[in-house]
Amino acid sequence: MKHPGVLLIGLTGGIGSGKTTVATLLAEQGLAVVDADAASRSLTAVGGLAMPQIEAAFGPEMIMPDGSLNRQRMRETVFSQPQERKKLESILHPLVGQALDQEIFQHVRSGASCVVLDVPLITPASRWPALLNRILVVDCLEATQIARVGERSQLGADEVKAIIRGQISRLDRLRLADWVIFNDGLSLAELKKEVFGLPLPWPQSGSR
Repeated sequence: MKHPGVLLIGLTGGIGSGKTTVATLLAEQGLAVVDADAASRSLTAVGGLAMPQIEAAFGPEMIMPDGSLNRQRMRETVFSQPQERKKLESILHPLVGQALDQEIFQHVRSGASCVVLDVPLITPASRWPALLNRILVVDCLEATQIARVGERSQLGADEVKAIIRGQISRLDRLRLADWVIFNDGLSLAELKKEVFGLPLPWPQSGSR
């Protein structure tokens, strides 16, 4: 839901774009940041609210001995079988949306004038464009995405490309954007300059 007087910013970007770094920079300056990935991980952890539905839909082979999601097996399944990805999204997205709504409400009740939603998949068909006041896209070239993800994980180029294909296209993501940070070849100092140049209600205590 929208909150009068509160600026809701959607932060999004493809895998390896640097979106998480931007979210960290915003949080370090005192802005309220709500993390959709963290909500999703909580829902699929031990005792997570999504786990009964996931087990019913995908079978016990997707469940680890401790009751959490077998992330590797699920990742392999959803990126090779689009219909299975849609099935998982139909379970997770409503629950993630509820969790984010609760977090936003808590920040608003605490007096936040701006809340940043760190959401990997903002699409035209999702609920987010109608709820957000502005959308910030962190963008980079696909080759940069592949290189960055390869450096930080065990994923090969083909696996990263499969993940990219499972996300909204770069062009469609940019079409949604009110603001774009092209994070390709930027140093951390240069990225900070781009982030802190955004017209946001920065807390007075920030050390930009």
